[in-house]
Amino acid sequence: MGRRAAAAKIRFCQSVARQPQPYYNPATLEEAPIPVKAKDSVAPMRTPASNGLLRISAAARRVGVSPSVLRIWERLGLVRPQRTRGRYRMYTAEDVRLLKRARFLRRARGLNPRAVVHVLKSQGLLTEASGRAAAPVGPRLRRLRLARKLSLAAVARATHISVAFLSAVERGQMSASVGTLRRLARFYGQNILSLYDASGSAPQRVRPQERKVIEAGPGVRMELLAWGDAVMEPHLFRIAPGAGSGEAYVHEGEEFLYILRGRFEVTLDGGTTYSLKEGDSFYFESGTPHHWVNRGKQEAWILWINTPPTF
Repeated sequence: MGRRAAAAKIRFCQSVARQPQPYYNPATLEEAPIPVKAKDSVAPMRTPASNGLLRISAAARRVGVSPSVLRIWERLGLVRPQRTRGRYRMYTAEDVRLLKRARFLRRARGLNPRAVVHVLKSQGLLTEASGRAAAPVGPRLRRLRLARKLSLAAVARATHISVAFLSAVERGQMSASVGTLRRLARFYGQNILSLYDASGSAPQRVRPQERKVIEAGPGVRMELLAWGDAVMEPHLFRIAPGAGSGEAYVHEGEEFLYILRGRFEVTLDGGTTYSLKEGDSFYFESGTPHHWVNRGKQEAWILWINTPPTF
C-alpha cells in the first residue's frame, strides 16, 4: 500500500472514531442517550410535535427513559397516549409531566412500575378512568351493519365515508370523529349513546373506574357519567390540543357545557364562534349546526350534558 493510500486510510479511521456511538444501558441493554457530564455543553435537541403532541420517541427523550419503558407503563395504565389515524402514539404535555413524576419515583425511591402506579393513584395524580381502555366502537358498528345485511360499500355511499376508512373503523384500526360517529349512528337509527358498552344495570352512583368510555377521533375521549332510563346524558369530554369534532353536526335536544379545565371553542350555525375558558358555561339548541375544537395548549375537560339523550 502506498503512502498516500495508507494516510487516507488512517484519516478515515480517525473520522469514524470521532463519530458519536450509541450508548447502551448496561441494566436493560437498550439504546439510551449518551451520558453527558454537567460541565459539557450540548446543543438543544428539537423534538417533532403535532398540535402540541409528541410521538413516543420525543416523549421518551423528554422524560429521560426509553420508548419501551413508556410502553410498559402504558400497559399498566399509568398513561394512555392518544393515537393518530396511523396508530402512532401521541403524548400531551400533561402525559409528560405525569411520566416525569413516575420516573422520579422509580429512580429516587427504587419503586418498580406497579408500585409507581399505586403511589400515583394514592396521591390522586392517577385515577382508574385515566388508563381505562375505551369501548371498542368498531365491532358495534359492524354488528349494526351486518344486522341490516348491508355491505361496507352501501353504508359508505349512504354516509359519504370511504370504504377503506369505514372498514378500518370497524376493525378498530382507526377512530372516527364525533361528527362521523353521529352520522353513522343516525344512519342506523341510533345515537352515540348506543355505541357505548352500557350493558347491565344503571347505578345511581358511578365511580371513575366504572365510567363508560369511547374515543371519538384522535385526541377526543368521552366518558359517560350516567346511563339508563334518564332524561339527561352527561359526559366528561377530554379533548387534546388541536382535537375537535370534525364536521358540524345536528340532533334533537339541548346542550349544556361547563369548562372544567383548559380552553374550548364552539362554532354555531357555521358562523358565530365562542371562545370558552375554565369556569365558563355555555348553552345552545342541539338543532343548530355546531362543531368544536380545543385551541388551547393543554387538554380541555368539559362537563357536557345533552337532553334528551339523542346525541
